[in-house]
Amino acid sequence: MTDFFAFVRDHADKLLEQTLTHIGLTFVSLLVALLIGVPLGILISRRTRLASGVLGVAGVLQTVPSVALLGFLIPILGIGVGPALVALFLYALLPIIRNTYVGITEVSPLIKEAATGVGMTRNQVLTKVELPLALPVIFAGVRTATVINVGVATLAAYVAAGGLGEFIFSGIALSNVNMMLAGAIPAALLAVGFDFGLARLQHLSAKKLRVGALAFVFLVPFLSAFYLLPGRQDKLIAGFAHEFYGRADGYPGLQKTYGLHLRPRLIDQNLMYEAIRREQVDIISGYSTDGRIKAFDLLVLTDNRHAFPPYDAAPVVRQVTLKRHPELGPALNLLAGKLTDSVMTALNYKVDYKKESPELVARAFLKRTGLYKDPKRTADSPDGRTETVVMGSKVFTEQYILAEIYRQLIEGQTNLRVVTKTGLGGTQICFDALRTGAIDFYPEYTGTGLLVVLQPPAATLTKLTMQSDSVYQFCQRQFREKYQLDWLSPLGFSNSYCLMMRRNQAQRNGIQSIDDLVRYLGAK
Repeated sequence: MTDFFAFVRDHADKLLEQTLTHIGLTFVSLLVALLIGVPLGILISRRTRLASGVLGVAGVLQTVPSVALLGFLIPILGIGVGPALVALFLYALLPIIRNTYVGITEVSPLIKEAATGVGMTRNQVLTKVELPLALPVIFAGVRTATVINVGVATLAAYVAAGGLGEFIFSGIALSNVNMMLAGAIPAALLAVGFDFGLARLQHLSAKKLRVGALAFVFLVPFLSAFYLLPGRQDKLIAGFAHEFYGRADGYPGLQKTYGLHLRPRLIDQNLMYEAIRREQVDIISGYSTDGRIKAFDLLVLTDNRHAFPPYDAAPVVRQVTLKRHPELGPALNLLAGKLTDSVMTALNYKVDYKKESPELVARAFLKRTGLYKDPKRTADSPDGRTETVVMGSKVFTEQYILAEIYRQLIEGQTNLRVVTKTGLGGTQICFDALRTGAIDFYPEYTGTGLLVVLQPPAATLTKLTMQSDSVYQFCQRQFREKYQLDWLSPLGFSNSYCLMMRRNQAQRNGIQSIDDLVRYLGAK
């Protein structure tokens, strides 16, 4: 608990900023939902034949998983505030429309008849009788919509729209519980606080409720304005993956080595390339062997001060697994040196840009290198498998390709069945799964193993020569001694972190290296 409070103290400014952003996102979408949902609820209360259709559509939208809804909206609206606000607006619609409809239709017909009898017009009946009587029910819908939106707004960080979800996503990527709690606890408190406040308003007397509702109507635009609060703008907009932003070998390393200071938008790593292609950001964090570098004509900025260590790819395997299945190690080592930087980039390009399946790309590669064999069959097992090994992978294209290459290689060269657990998220999740025996092996990178898993003291890093061989040997030795895990032979390529820009923009601004970028950002 002490560590949590220390984390909150150290990140108080950013936590306040993202809390205000979260409130703004919630109430901008709620304001739009009120402006559309209440009139729509009134309309279907007047034309009841439309009610089932309108409520049915709103109900279907409510059942669509939030991540899936964002996925549908990204190709249309890109990333950023657009898809986040549309998704939140759609989730808020159903309770507002339904409660407005129910509140008005449940007003006693006798009361409405009496109002008409004293000479009120239809509009007067609505404004002076129906809406005041329906207000508690409408307020209950607004209360529900507010709580829903506070929760769903955490997903805005997935599309670089900010909010408390930035802490949650980063915490998941880095397996940092304090970071996750720093986002989750304020979000929960906001939901409870808004629900409590609206509940108090809902239970006021009729006259006080009307005053409270009027105050709330004026309060919503005010709270919405939190999203529009001006902030310091960088000359170039950066979009970084959540894991890159928090890892020692990512943005913190750039700050330390280059003095680089940016206010990046945090975005899911699978959306970064689409964001820079659409010119919604100018700089992204990426991987040096990514196929979209060529596809989108991006320029990798030279890391002339070597802030990023070598990231040589190699399988990390449990020693227990190697002893139990002695044929596994030689099979995995058949790939040693076969995957160069250019080969891996080409494979990534086929999957990322040409949309070929990882399975087919992996098979074509193994056939081209003479390593492909049809899966072995034995009399003991109908599908040719006698025992099972479990392989994991992280959640990006290259790891899916490597997982397929390993699976087909092992099942062709041995009698082992390979069960895959792909998309395990961040490095720490994969490593913990390996260490605890949930998986038997997965492809890892030496720089990640050094700075994320081992995290040696600064004095050790200073003594350690940041060359491929020395980092690999250090990781191999430390993993064996501390965790009983073996690094097998490197695959032959290094997929290092890097910063990228659109080539034409970088050339126009005279930026070729990270040093150039720092000078450009510092120039007035």
